[in-house]
Amino acid sequence: MLYPFEKTSAERKSLTEPSSRPRNGAPRFIPPERTSLSRKGWEQDPLIAECYRRSVDLLLRNSSPHGILASAGSPKAKSRNYLSVFGRDASICALGMVGSGDRRLAGIARAGLATLARFQAGNGQIPNYVKPERKEANFWHFGCIDATLWWLIALKFHDRYAGDIRLIPALRPQVEKAITWLLCQEQPSRNLLVQNEASDWADIMPRSGHVLYSNALWYRVKKLYRLPAADRTKTRFNQTFFPFSFNGRENGSDRFYTIDRIRKEVRPTSYYLDRGDVSSGVPLRDGLTV
Repeated sequence: MLYPFEKTSAERKSLTEPSSRPRNGAPRFIPPERTSLSRKGWEQDPLIAECYRRSVDLLLRNSSPHGILASAGSPKAKSRNYLSVFGRDASICALGMVGSGDRRLAGIARAGLATLARFQAGNGQIPNYVKPERKEANFWHFGCIDATLWWLIALKFHDRYAGDIRLIPALRPQVEKAITWLLCQEQPSRNLLVQNEASDWADIMPRSGHVLYSNALWYRVKKLYRLPAADRTKTRFNQTFFPFSFNGRENGSDRFYTIDRIRKEVRPTSYYLDRGDVSSGVPLRDGLTV
């Protein structure tokens, strides 16, 4: 076994069991029985019942034998390539579909996660989107790093809350390849992911290097799969993305340029942050605490 990411049966939770809570007290998942409205209450409240019904109907309309599609079928959706199983979208939707308690939706979520595994690249990357009917997988121009991250998160969520049906044991080789690929994207002395430009959900935005969004997901994956150096990733994350924090490094060549240093030391240009933008910004308060 390459990675010790399997939980024991005692560590797994069903939809009806109370969820575990992180140290900050926020629930990771709130089953219906733990909300202010019980499942019976949902059925009795007309507005909530109607919202739930329409949500389920929408997901079913957007479904296919291969998993959830980015859109229901229409000429416009077809012209914009939305009749595909997108790695990011299918994985995020799987969280709600499994959590809904609807067995049909849970089955569609499983199909989507399995489809993405089937079209995984040889190096371990999960596709940006898949067209199974054409046996076609797309990995975007510079990759799609968050598709792999969300896929791993969705697998863990599914196996924890979907009852007796588990995906990870059957997909162990694909899971290990995905983790290995992500580790190859990690800067080894900082334990943060480095990504290409426009290679996540913001695929028309020129951002690259250490990106807050992707590294927050990376820390979550490390915790879920018990990967090494998770605490170091957390520390480096907070040093990098909590802009007014102390870097904690005596070696100046290894220090990050926080927003505070940029404000004080970098001459404003039309291509970079100006002093007004930086001084009026709201800093990240707490960083990663989970």
